[in-house]
Amino acid sequence: MRASTLTATDASQTTSGDAFGYQRPQLRRAHWQSLNGLWQFSIDHDNTRTRPTEVTFDQQINVPFAPETEASGIKDTGLYRRVWYRRQFIAPRLTKGERLIIHFGAVDYAAKVWINGKPAIEHEGGYTPFSVDATDFLKRGNAQQEIVVRADDDPLDLSKPRGKQDWELNAHSIWYPRTTGIWQPVWLEKVPRTHIVAIKWTSSVERFEIGLTVTLSPETRPGSRLNVKLEADGKVLVDDTYTVSEAEANQQELSRRISIPDGGIDDIRARLLWSVHNPKLIDAHLVLSEPGAKSEKSADRVESYASIRSIEVQRNRFCVNDRPETLRLVLNQGYWEKTGMTPPDDAALQKDIELIKSMGFNGVRMHQKIECPRFLYWADKLGLYVWEEMPSAYAFSDKTVERVSSQWIEAIKRDSSHPCIVAWVPINESWGVPSLSQVDAQRRFVASMYHLTKSLDTSRPVIGNDGWEMVETDIIAIHDYHHNTDVLEARYRNDAESIERTLRLERPGHRLLLLEGLQHDERPIMLTEFGGIKLSADESAWGYSVARTEDELKQLYLRLMAAINRLPALAGFCYTQFTDTYQEANGLVKMDRTPKFDLEEMKRATCG
Repeated sequence: MRASTLTATDASQTTSGDAFGYQRPQLRRAHWQSLNGLWQFSIDHDNTRTRPTEVTFDQQINVPFAPETEASGIKDTGLYRRVWYRRQFIAPRLTKGERLIIHFGAVDYAAKVWINGKPAIEHEGGYTPFSVDATDFLKRGNAQQEIVVRADDDPLDLSKPRGKQDWELNAHSIWYPRTTGIWQPVWLEKVPRTHIVAIKWTSSVERFEIGLTVTLSPETRPGSRLNVKLEADGKVLVDDTYTVSEAEANQQELSRRISIPDGGIDDIRARLLWSVHNPKLIDAHLVLSEPGAKSEKSADRVESYASIRSIEVQRNRFCVNDRPETLRLVLNQGYWEKTGMTPPDDAALQKDIELIKSMGFNGVRMHQKIECPRFLYWADKLGLYVWEEMPSAYAFSDKTVERVSSQWIEAIKRDSSHPCIVAWVPINESWGVPSLSQVDAQRRFVASMYHLTKSLDTSRPVIGNDGWEMVETDIIAIHDYHHNTDVLEARYRNDAESIERTLRLERPGHRLLLLEGLQHDERPIMLTEFGGIKLSADESAWGYSVARTEDELKQLYLRLMAAINRLPALAGFCYTQFTDTYQEANGLVKMDRTPKFDLEEMKRATCG
């Protein structure tokens, strides 16, 4: 298989022909090798085989598409708990000290990996990545290397984070077909002995600086040097070299605050501030060298990007770079008809974002899915706000608490450097905490998820439980599917009496909105789910209200958005939803992304 290369300036460009692009856009290396494509495959219907030698690989699957999908070549939507993958590859030649790392974008739900017959790594969590250092498992020379992956995914387990994946045999209501096994790309790359493991970017508009934290490999020694060059519009902003201290080498972490030249005047500063109106990315080139290295050949060269922007809540408004911004979000489930949760290719992600913007929206609420990093890259590059949401479990237990919290930490660590992410949502609609208003332990769990998120990232608002029954939150996020615009206008008028009545007495979704004495305290109010107008020839398809024709859908949407846009009490909204998704037919576009009515009319209505 031919190695792939990546330019320093654009994470979307590769020369390998791999349709998915480099999967870690903020930590890129020039040489990598895709392991996507045909793998040997087996469904363990009896769930009895525990070792690769016990498995008969009787099928082929097209990775990274899940076996439930048409694109995988399998298309088995039954109830099974274990699948197996196997493939051979030729490892690139390693020089002294180099390591070979194999990366998995996501494997649903629990993965165990063998390399050349030896157990190499285990990982739990269907939406977050993991990597394995394969070096010590490799056969010498130009021999074929073998990798085997076992994925365990109990379709009936309601205590694991599963998002919209149905537990019934056939998808029903608002739940969709399951996703089992490998569903995001697999790739490998070789790295020097001393190398960069992870990068975290932060920023301060007030101080006009960028924060950088680099996780270093265990082999990094004191005296190693990290050169950081930041560029924008072809001009070098910063070219600094930092020496790794003994403490930093021991902690395997180097942190610096990098001052950016500040023009002082708002118009000059604004050129470097990221927002959907000006998605300015600052190219970053990092080189990590061993102490006393006479040649740069052994250095680890990494390409990345950073940004300067701030997100905060100021009284009853959501602000970007200290300026009020009305959020016009659309709910995005992130599914495709033939490929499920996996995009058909990288271009499909770019096209989705361009389509969403052409509909008048400036952001998405990614619903019940940790979307792949390539989606976040395109949102960063093209300018789209993203609310990131943890896929829910559906039963409350000690295991639920452990799984949700640990996997949410992994998601935040993976994605916190993306400027497009402007809010975190750890829990949705009390899913996984079904007795939230009565059970103290469940309320404490929601509060703890809010505070856990804030402890990991103080720079973004957190919505503890999106929809209703809010215990701790920075934004009053309400789900209200009432189809009567007069009712909506009465509930969300910009006067204290109407707002107080809505928050304390009204029950959209038949749920209390605020719990445990939570006060409004001028927090921003947003309708984060509403609309959901169904248009489908299938009478059994799901929707919250019904349009019989495209023209009727258009008229209902225009009337609804006119009402929402004239409600100054709202700091933003999120319409349900972007696309039809299987039997859920309330998208503004069909599942193949065909608009249901004219995009220009849709945009004018969305923007008000």
